[in-house]
Amino acid sequence: MNETVVVVGATGEMGRLISRDLSKQGYRVVGVARSAEALSALGQEVPTLVPCTTDITSDDAIEAIRGCVDGTVRAVVHGPGVPTAGGIASAPTSALLEATNIKVGGFVRLVRACDEHFVRGSRLIAIGGHYGFEPTAYAATAGVGNAALANVVRQYSWAMGDRGITAHLVAPGPADTPRLRRVAASRAEQDGVESDVVLDRMRAESALGEFTEVESVSWAIGVLLDPRANALAGSTLFMDAGRRRGLP
Repeated sequence: MNETVVVVGATGEMGRLISRDLSKQGYRVVGVARSAEALSALGQEVPTLVPCTTDITSDDAIEAIRGCVDGTVRAVVHGPGVPTAGGIASAPTSALLEATNIKVGGFVRLVRACDEHFVRGSRLIAIGGHYGFEPTAYAATAGVGNAALANVVRQYSWAMGDRGITAHLVAPGPADTPRLRRVAASRAEQDGVESDVVLDRMRAESALGEFTEVESVSWAIGVLLDPRANALAGSTLFMDAGRRRGLP
């Protein structure tokens, strides 16, 4: 176990599964989250976990993460969620700024913290989301933050390409998680209906009538760690269960 993967948002539902799977694959996992208690609990599930308690929205996170990293960093995985704040017509501007700081500022801090540990073949992986590419009237923070993140990933692809380091965006569709249910509750309040009605409508937006499974996202991270994934440099891996209608 001589390679590290740094996971931001490690204690969330998606981050926990990604961390567990990476540990099973033999990677040392540096788990980054704000709660020391939650990281301690995660350590019971992830035997190779190195806990890193810090707030990715602050520049202090750069030194905090840097102090937890040792040896080669095979990949960074940036997967924090953003707060739900309603639709674009009512969301506070401060919430939009916070979402951008979490998604874009956080990713930049993560990369800078680990930069000296990257080698040829290292991966910069950001987890964005469907609403960054398919805007709606009810998910302002997710839409703005993830759209900006897609641009930053493409910039990193060019900035790091000559070092053999590739950047990737994974864009899942809605997954049935507590966060999705908060989004549904916000949309239900806006539409004047029950949350279950909104969840059914959201399922119907998929060609398969399904939400994206968290397990599928973790699988995609493993795919990107394969050396043959170089051809995906700078691209977005859409995992929306058939929600996108536009081309490309």
